[in-house]
Amino acid sequence: MSRQLHLGVFIYPGGHHIAAWRHPDMQAGRITELDYYREAARIAERGKFDLFFVGDALNAREREGRVVGEIAINNLDPVSIVSVVASVTERIGLVATLSTTYNEPAAIAAKFATLDHLSGGRAGWNVVTTLDENSAPNFSRVKAMEKSLRYERAASFVEAVTALWDSWEDGATAREPSRLHPINYRSSFFSVDGPSGMPRPPQGWPVLVQAGGSPPGRDFAARIGEAIFTAQGTLASAQAFRADIHARMIARGRSPDTVKIMPGLSPVLGDTETAALRREAEFAELAHPSVGVWMLSEMTKFRLYDHSLDAPLPTKDIRAANPALGQNAIGLMDRAEREPMTLRDAARIMVRSRVHQSFVGTPDQLADHMTQWLHEGGSDGFNLLPPLFPHDLALFVDHVVPALQRRGVYRQDYTGPMLRDHLGLARPAGRPTT
Repeated sequence: MSRQLHLGVFIYPGGHHIAAWRHPDMQAGRITELDYYREAARIAERGKFDLFFVGDALNAREREGRVVGEIAINNLDPVSIVSVVASVTERIGLVATLSTTYNEPAAIAAKFATLDHLSGGRAGWNVVTTLDENSAPNFSRVKAMEKSLRYERAASFVEAVTALWDSWEDGATAREPSRLHPINYRSSFFSVDGPSGMPRPPQGWPVLVQAGGSPPGRDFAARIGEAIFTAQGTLASAQAFRADIHARMIARGRSPDTVKIMPGLSPVLGDTETAALRREAEFAELAHPSVGVWMLSEMTKFRLYDHSLDAPLPTKDIRAANPALGQNAIGLMDRAEREPMTLRDAARIMVRSRVHQSFVGTPDQLADHMTQWLHEGGSDGFNLLPPLFPHDLALFVDHVVPALQRRGVYRQDYTGPMLRDHLGLARPAGRPTT
């Protein structure tokens, strides 16, 4: 069988277009209701998606007294969302984001072990560090942790969590204390004795997901990631990213076959290319350019509010003011230096897909595009970022999924009950049975 695409859907309040909540087809009040998430998950499972992915936010996205992007709300609690979704789905994987910077290993281990048990082996943990300075005061800290320390803490955090998951032998019960083992984990960050308070998860470990972009982030992704989400705007950049991650994995003694790389993809679809372009323009009208400027200023940590919208994006000034730009910002600066780009152009990119890949066209054109990326080594699949929920997710499932199936690059049905089955990932061995 030829290589098959893996698909995730990234749920986001309203949709991934920053002004989706203003669209007449979106009932913004629904994003705090259970049925909104249930409906989206059922649609994705109907499309045989590998996973349903929920991000996290630890602070209001505020800058200079304004909520950046004028979004309706930040994400709700991700573990609560996927727990609800587990009760109305049977196969789709459930991935929640929780930070290693502002949590403790025993709490995270318990949350995801519980989710894996209750969902029948469908849990995944998107392992993130938190860089936003605005989050620190919400957790009794004055400023964010320095980047290299964040990743050192994250690596130690994952070691402690996986040790807790492995502290029970497979099949052990609380009546067999000889098959429960203390872990006595020690590092410069954590001291965790264990064992866990619950049996080993059905998957051994819930799937470890990562989204590293910077060199330290890529090293971390190569170290622990089993699925990697990334923002890649072109096939060439996606090929280079995938090759780099594979090389880093090999250097660590890991096989590239043990990871699935899934770039973000935000599609605007129409029956014809003209109809798709018209819909893209309709979305653009919903967001004032200042919204994109706020988002761009947040990403680059450079004040752009007072610049002319029709002036070139000041990439040299931005780079000079912040030499430690994140990978997404660097990618946009590189693009602006390859092709003419005004501040208005950059703002439109931000409101459209936050530097993730965007696509405008017909379902068949999108299916061809995705197939090309798969066959030419740009990805193992995609994390779908629909501009508007649930409408655009349903449009993809009803029209693009059948087109991918006709091309022989996407499953007709699930072949196993667990997330590791969907992704083709082996179950970690755990402790030998005594």
